[in-house]
Amino acid sequence: MSKLPSIKELSEMTITEDEKKGALNVLLNQQPPARYVAMHPYTKTPYIPIEKIEFLMTNIFGNWDVEIKRETLIANSICVTVKVSYTCPLTTVRMSQDGVGAAPLITDKGCGATDFQAIKNDSVQKALPAAESYAIKDACQKIGTIFGKDLGRKTTSNYDNMMPETVKEYTFDKPQLTEK
Repeated sequence: MSKLPSIKELSEMTITEDEKKGALNVLLNQQPPARYVAMHPYTKTPYIPIEKIEFLMTNIFGNWDVEIKRETLIANSICVTVKVSYTCPLTTVRMSQDGVGAAPLITDKGCGATDFQAIKNDSVQKALPAAESYAIKDACQKIGTIFGKDLGRKTTSNYDNMMPETVKEYTFDKPQLTEK
């Protein structure tokens, strides 16, 4: 499929709600813009930084929010569970995805990971927001490929066959995400 409708174009079409959902799934499962993908400095794997995830969520859904459901300590890592809620731009149905993230507490050099006497003073201050960011990104990845779902995977799925025939009959310009 060479030309895709924009969300605005889809919302203005006279098609069923199921057809709109199918078309939205195709849009959400396009590859992210290459300029949004970076290599993680530690794991050397591709990822999308949190600021780009937040930009995409705002650009696509407008109305979205994060609820922190839980923070906990597992071994020497702070773990966060979140719920990302958003409004479908085509159906106005409120939807959500849960996500989890963790970040290690940093200890003094040469000390064991569970040596709580050696935890750096600002370790929780740094680890908690990092774990929250990882959790938000984990939740958003479940929404679609554009949020980095397939980055680093050996096999991926093609969602183009979900585009309804009624939508394929139209001629569209490829949607552009513009940064402000």
